[in-house]
Amino acid sequence: MCARRQSLSALFGGVGLAVVFSTSGSAAPSPVGEWMVAKGEAIIRLVDCGGRYWGLVAWEQKPGGTDAHNPNAALRQRSTLGMPILLGLARSNNPATWSGHIYNSQDGRTYEGHVSLVGANTLHVQGCVLGFLCGGENWQRVRGASAMAAAGKPGGRSAAIATEAPGRVCSEMLRRH
Repeated sequence: MCARRQSLSALFGGVGLAVVFSTSGSAAPSPVGEWMVAKGEAIIRLVDCGGRYWGLVAWEQKPGGTDAHNPNAALRQRSTLGMPILLGLARSNNPATWSGHIYNSQDGRTYEGHVSLVGANTLHVQGCVLGFLCGGENWQRVRGASAMAAAGKPGGRSAAIATEAPGRVCSEMLRRH
């Protein structure tokens, strides 16, 4: 039980879960946009790829992280910057909730995950082990990596994916997965 709690804790630490969302002009809520993770160490950009949502690390405060714990040895040297962590989220029965998978680079595992808009600028991100042992945190909406300067966060680095057109991001995600 303790090991499972540590895994959940690690799931929500650092770059493991950085998600970025924004709402569209439509009446239905949307997670699309950019989100600062709870500890302020990363921004995740969330894009709509034909009704499936993908979240990628668009900015990290401490550049140079790698996916060292990936079970696929060929991916262990890839940068965490630009890496997908919210994988194929789809709208659930609740109009402000999307479900899919969350990849945690801190332990190399993929978890069942859910994200919910709990306000215009707050996204609740939750990962689960065995479907019922869940942990989560709230992320805050930001407006690009330039938001880091305004937040007083020194350093940091943005990924090219941060400014790519959504269609190009989706093409890359669908090609990889």
